[in-house]
Amino acid sequence: MVISFDFDRSVPLTEQIEKRLRLSIEEGSLHPGSRLPSVRQLARQCGVSVPTVVEAYNRLVAMGRVEARRGSGYYVSRRGTDAPVFLRRMPADLPIDSMWLLRHVYEEVNFQIEAGSGWLPENWLYEEGLKGGLRSLARAPAAQLMRYGTPHGYLPLRQLIQTQLQARGIDARPHQIVLTHGASEALSLLVRLLTKEGDTVLIDDPGYCNLISLIKQQGVHAVGVPRTATGPDVQSFSELVALHRPRAFFTNTCLQNPTGTDYSAATAHQVLQIADKAGLVIVEDDIFGDLHPVPMPTLAAMDRLRSVVHVQSFSKTISPALRVGFLVCPEAMVDEVVHLKMLSSLTTSEIAERLVFAILTEGHYRHHLESLRDRLMRHQAEACRGLEDAGMALFHKPSSGMFVWAGFRHEVSAGEVVSRAARQGIMLAPGSLFRVDGSDAPWFRFNVAHCNNPLLFRLLEEITRETA
Repeated sequence: MVISFDFDRSVPLTEQIEKRLRLSIEEGSLHPGSRLPSVRQLARQCGVSVPTVVEAYNRLVAMGRVEARRGSGYYVSRRGTDAPVFLRRMPADLPIDSMWLLRHVYEEVNFQIEAGSGWLPENWLYEEGLKGGLRSLARAPAAQLMRYGTPHGYLPLRQLIQTQLQARGIDARPHQIVLTHGASEALSLLVRLLTKEGDTVLIDDPGYCNLISLIKQQGVHAVGVPRTATGPDVQSFSELVALHRPRAFFTNTCLQNPTGTDYSAATAHQVLQIADKAGLVIVEDDIFGDLHPVPMPTLAAMDRLRSVVHVQSFSKTISPALRVGFLVCPEAMVDEVVHLKMLSSLTTSEIAERLVFAILTEGHYRHHLESLRDRLMRHQAEACRGLEDAGMALFHKPSSGMFVWAGFRHEVSAGEVVSRAARQGIMLAPGSLFRVDGSDAPWFRFNVAHCNNPLLFRLLEEITRETA
């Protein structure tokens, strides 16, 4: 069996051999069960070293394309070489509703315009910093990359976070900072720590959809606190605290998801006073704080970490692929948080934590943040203008951040709007996803980083005219 190769010396030889063989298998010129040339034979034919061919074969074995038979050689796998790849049906083929979006939003379903997504475009994230951090990490001794981390998380990163928190008025010692698998794990740990089945918690309404589902899945009763342009409605918050005696209040203080609103100083003071009087723990989800154009006051700083737990993440500023977040909690909660984290996942990934530390200390992260904030400010203004021109009403005009909350001025079926948009390759996030009671509403969350497309605004304008 002779296989032809035309080498491009700018591409690693192993990669070229692996790719050529894989294509021959996929195209059918190498049949299932057929024997591949021996390692030495292919090395002579290609004019490469034996280890180069061995590595190429091993890659194909790892992919399931090739089988290695001891003492016999390498053979094209009979298992699954011709099996079609399963692809989830595209949205046009199925009913799109809030539950479908919640379950499948991270799967490989292609939308041309991801206007309802919760992430930034890949080219907005810190690619160069990530690559530089990986190069730095690759030079570390193997022992540092092969072991479990500590339950609290990588100490140098926690010390760096301590310094960053101090700049925002949050005075925490390193052992009060617990690194987590993204902000999602931090919130999950806190729901489990602070509540038991049958308890009640308060949450922003509209609020973070995954958190609403998480709370309900734990058998905890979630009660929504109406969100206003300056934070939660204080009067409603006071009444709900008195009525339900909740265990905790989960809230976004800055660039809230989905409304893009911030707490005013007056609202923050009143919320803290009410919570303090009731002995209520506040979980401050500040995942978007670093995206704000100016440093915003935090509940954790104002409360001095007496009854506020502060949650942050690097997913929105570096990359969501890293899954590194953290929580900062009062002294009395530290041991319980760490114990629960160990029961859940032993430790978090020290490799990812070391990578974040390398990125934050390489010297250019601050400039990346400034550029990202400026870009979001421009796109926020453009998105708000486009939505208003399309006839939609804005709940609030955020100064920056990822989200704007907008609704149709006349009654619409949100499900029909979402399905209609999906058939045109547009992902929308309906208001029911973010409502504590799941009620239908003419409101939608728009991600401004994905809205700069006339197809989106044209669709919204058509729907506005049709329902007027």
